Parts: sequence; structure tokens; C-alpha cells
Amino acid sequence: MGCRDFCRRLPSSSKLLYSKLSRKKHITEAEVGASALARCLNTLDLTALGIGSTLGLGIYVMAGQVAKQDAGPSVTLSFLVAAIASVFAGLCYAEFGARVPRAGSAYVYSYVTVGELIAFVIGWNLVLEYVIGTASVASGYSGYINYLTDYAINDTLTHYMPMKLSWLSPYPDFLAFTITVVLAILLSFGVEESSIFNNVCTLINLMIVVYVVIIGSMKSDVHNWSIKKSEIPEGVKGGEGGFFPFGVSGMMRGAATCFYGFVGFDIIATTGEEVKNPKKAIPFSIIVSLLFIFLAYFGISTVLTLMLPYYDQNEIAPIPYAFEKTHSSFAKWFVLVGALTGLSTSLLGAMFPLPRILYAMANDGLLFRFLAKIHPRFQTPFIATLLAGTFAGVMAMIFSLKELMDMMSIGTLMAYTLVAASVLMLRFRDLDESDSDPCLEKTVNGDSLDVDPIIPFNSITCRCIMRQYFNVDRLATTTAASFAVAKLNVVLFGVFSLCVGACIIFLEEFLVDESLWAILVLCMFIVFLLTVLISLCLQPQNHDSLSFKVPLVPLIPSLSIFINLFLMLKLSGPTWIRFLVWLIVGLLIYAFYGIKESNEAPVQFHFEEKSMINEVIAEELNFEN
Repeated sequence: MGCRDFCRRLPSSSKLLYSKLSRKKHITEAEVGASALARCLNTLDLTALGIGSTLGLGIYVMAGQVAKQDAGPSVTLSFLVAAIASVFAGLCYAEFGARVPRAGSAYVYSYVTVGELIAFVIGWNLVLEYVIGTASVASGYSGYINYLTDYAINDTLTHYMPMKLSWLSPYPDFLAFTITVVLAILLSFGVEESSIFNNVCTLINLMIVVYVVIIGSMKSDVHNWSIKKSEIPEGVKGGEGGFFPFGVSGMMRGAATCFYGFVGFDIIATTGEEVKNPKKAIPFSIIVSLLFIFLAYFGISTVLTLMLPYYDQNEIAPIPYAFEKTHSSFAKWFVLVGALTGLSTSLLGAMFPLPRILYAMANDGLLFRFLAKIHPRFQTPFIATLLAGTFAGVMAMIFSLKELMDMMSIGTLMAYTLVAASVLMLRFRDLDESDSDPCLEKTVNGDSLDVDPIIPFNSITCRCIMRQYFNVDRLATTTAASFAVAKLNVVLFGVFSLCVGACIIFLEEFLVDESLWAILVLCMFIVFLLTVLISLCLQPQNHDSLSFKVPLVPLIPSLSIFINLFLMLKLSGPTWIRFLVWLIVGLLIYAFYGIKESNEAPVQFHFEEKSMINEVIAEELNFEN
């Protein structure tokens, strides 16, 4: 029994609802070439944009913070783990950039491959990601200016305008709000002008990173990586000392935080409609920018933890503080200039994709249409840019940096997970399958309809299922059955990845104590996970011709899914609650507006009429037989 046979047995209303939620966006070659946005970005612009959008808060704030609170000197390995996860996600993004060069990032990718509901959820998630990303960088930028003024702004506003709520900022951060709105106005005037500004700032930023690594290495002390517990001052949170003062668990916890430092490279994939040669420029720019980003993070975190003990790091401005403690006054001020430059480009990178994702969703009819209006002179989503900047500015003004960073990761990790799953779907799909809903059959020959009769349930045997599940016949060409198995395996792999991750995180104490039941539970889920992966490896893949493909499929996308889900499980309960509130608001918008106004709705309505005729004829044929 095939997927469509199962769907025919569902109630008609359920099938129609499913077909609406799973309808896919169709992109033609003509649509790829004809964009309302100006194509003015080249490979250098994209690489600089990816680096500039990422090298900011991660270097100038996060490195010292993670070293002090979570990982100690092993923060270098935390960045390595986060980099590996980002490379896997970057490879998946690069393949999608070659497949679907359209604005919208993971939103468009999931719309084309998975379905409309999932696409809306992930697009809505990306809106949250970039709003919070913009707000958090603006808050960090404001914090550095406060550091320059010896916290005069902070003290004044806290005294006269305090906000005494634990989940809000201590005071309304008007500086962060102003910075965000000014940048939104700059972006609304045109991407070409702002990309030139970004390229200059990124070059300065990289020069500062090189300077810090060279000068900082001259003031390094290797002993800071092997501090004994007895050397840690009393009353200081220093763990057990050594390279892993908070254990491997602390290093992995730091990796979950450091992953925030790599958020931003996917901005490259959102610019498909503004790139001169998207199929080649997008994948190349993603890989190169990730390499530069990791080298910068690794170098900075190494130098910082060698210059000062990990427990003595400053959480607000760690690099200037380190040079101040080592009596390097010139280096301190030189780095402060670089920090403000780096945070400027990071702020640009965080805000840049936000109006474009709103534009893509509104242009598809899933969000309000006025957000898709393009300014006739500047050729930018003018209204979406200004509204997005204002909303992000308000978030930066009223929320603390800690709250913003806690809300950041979940949307990003979910987007990366869905992109990896979509790569698997595309690789294992049946190329002969209709572009319409695979669960509903429609073939038209002249005035007649050809419909396959329904296969009886009793014709399916366990042996038949196992032969297909492990591809015993060694089929080399994709079929509807192999694609169905692959889709099932992708879902099961995600479920068992969550189970394995939950066992590792929440049963850690029992596993360390070698409790037999905990070990058996973990081993059971690992066996299930490996079985699903083996089945996926045995299924035939299609051979689409692309300018870039992820190597070692399905291993790399599967690893990406596992790592992303594991890091999601490291997030706190309040983070999940805030995310669910945001998600409910988005689903209400989709239910009462998007599902009716979608561009795919007229196509779906025409298709539903044909599929219902097919269904009636199929049932009559089955009854006669």
C-alpha cells in the first residue's frame, strides 16, 4: 500500500486539511531570474556580510563570559564544537542556496520541500531569531558605550527611570533603541550602500582580531590553562581548576552558548534575490566565512584565557579589560574602537535578513501583504525594514541582554534542523513523483482519468516491509516507496535523537554512577537511532545536477540534526515557554489569514477538485472489483 492509498482511506475533510497544510511552493526558472530586488551583491560582499554579521557579540562579549561561567580554558573547544555544528548546517544551507536562490532562507527551503505549515513555523521562527539577534547586539553595543563612560549612562537611567522587574532591563535602554532605528533607516535606503559600509567595517574588524591575537600572545601565560583548585581565590566560582574546571559537561554547555556566536552566516542564504550569481556565490561564501569566523573565535578565546585566569574574565568587555589588567593602555583603546566596529557589522548582519524574510512570507501571502511592498526608488522592502527595526529597537530597550540571549538559540537551532531534514528529503525524493501532493493521485489523459485501484491491506506483509526498509533488492533508482521510507526515517531519526540527547543530559548522574537501567535505556535508543540511520543509508538517492552538494549524505545532515536537537535540549524551561507563546501568536495569524491568502491556495483549490473526482472513481473501481 502506497502513501496515496493510505490517504484515500482518510476522511475527506482530514485529507483536504492535510493537503492545505502540506502544499508546497513551486518555483520556476523564470521566477528565479526575475526578481523585484536589485541584484548588486557579489561573492566578496556575501563573504564580508557573513563574517561581519557573526564576528561581534561572540568575540567582544561572549568569549570571556563563557570562559568565566561555563567552560574555563576549554572555551576554545566549546567554539570548536559549535563550529562543527555550524559547518554541517552551513553545508546544508549551501546546497539549498544552489537549489533555490530566493529570499527567505530556511523559510523558502522548507516551503519548497516540506510544506506550507512547517514553512510558516520556521519562517516565523526566523523572524524571532533576527529580532532578538538585532536587539541583543544593540544591547551589547550599548553596554560597551557604557563601559567607555564608566557606566555613567547606566547609573543615571537606573537612578531616574528604574524598571524593577527581573525579566526586564534595569532601565529603558534608549541608546540601544536609537542605534537600531538609525540602522533600519540606513538599510531601507538600499542594500548596495549599506553593503559598502559593511565591507569596510568587516575589514577593520578582522584587522583588530589579528592585532589582538598577536599582541595578546606576547602577554600570555601557559600556567593559566593549568591552574590548580588551591590557587583559586576564596569566594570565586572557579570549579576544579585545570583546562576543564567545570568538566566536559561545562564545555558542552559552553558550546550551546557559543553556538549563538555563529548565528549570522545564514544571512548569506537570505540574499539570493540580490546576488549576481547565486548558485556559485552563495555556497562558496558560506564555507569561506565560516572558516574565517572559527579561526577568529579560536584565536581570541585562546589569547584571552592565556592572558588572564578564566575566573578573572570580565563579562561585559573582556578584551579591553584583559589589556587593561596587563597594562597595555594603547591596546585597550585600540580594541575598544574595533569592538564598536565589530558590533556595528554584527548589528547590520542581524537586521539585514529580517525585513527580507518578512518580504518573502508576505509576498507568498502568509503574512500581511503590505510588508511585501518594494520602494520604487530604493528597490528595498521599505515598510518591512522600518517596522522590523522599530520592533527590534523596542525589544532592545526593554529587555536585558541575558534574557535576549536566552531567547535566541531555539529558533536558530530549529531552523537549522529543518534545513538538514529538507536536504535529506530532497536527496531521497522520487523524481518521477508529481509536483502536487504525493498523497493524492491525479493523472489526466484527454478527457479521461487514469486511477490506480486501491491495494488491499492484506496484501502487505512484514517481509515485504522489511525488504523495502533495508532495500534488500538493492534498488538504485528512487521510487515512491523508497521516498516514503526515507521520510519515515527522517522523522524517526529526529525522535530518537531527542531520546538519546535527553538520556545523556537528564540521566547524566545515573550514567556516571554506572546505573544499569540508565545504561540500558541509553543503549536501546542508540540502537534504534543507528538502525534508522542504516536504513536511510541503504535507500537509493536521486542524482539532481547542482553546482554544490552536501558530501556524505545522509551522514552529515543526520549529524547536523542530532547536534542541533541536543543543543536545543540544553536550553532552559523559560526559553521554551517564551518560544511557545511566540509560536501560538504566529499560528493564529496563519490560521485566520495565511491559510486563506496564500498564493498556493488557488492552485490547491483547482487540484482538490480533480483529486476528489479521482477519489470517487477509485472507490467505484475498488467496489466493482
